[in-house]
Amino acid sequence: MANQVNKRSEEKKQFAFSKKNYTLLITGLVLIAIGFLLMIGGKSEDLQIFDNAIFNFQRVILAPIIILAGFVVEIYAIMWRPKSS
Repeated sequence: MANQVNKRSEEKKQFAFSKKNYTLLITGLVLIAIGFLLMIGGKSEDLQIFDNAIFNFQRVILAPIIILAGFVVEIYAIMWRPKSS
């Protein structure tokens, strides 16, 4: 009985995330920020003229893929757990 109480108190003292979790969380946030930065731009200088620059590869395809990759990394970072020995 005393061993179980000691094990539980030791388990409660551990942090929820390890260093790898925090590294992955920061990596995911950086990817999401990069994706949103890639979406910036495409503004027309003259409001009367339509500019097709808003529909280029970087804004329509690349940036959303990078944002989704960032979210996948975030989910993995939250769900990752070190192997117990």
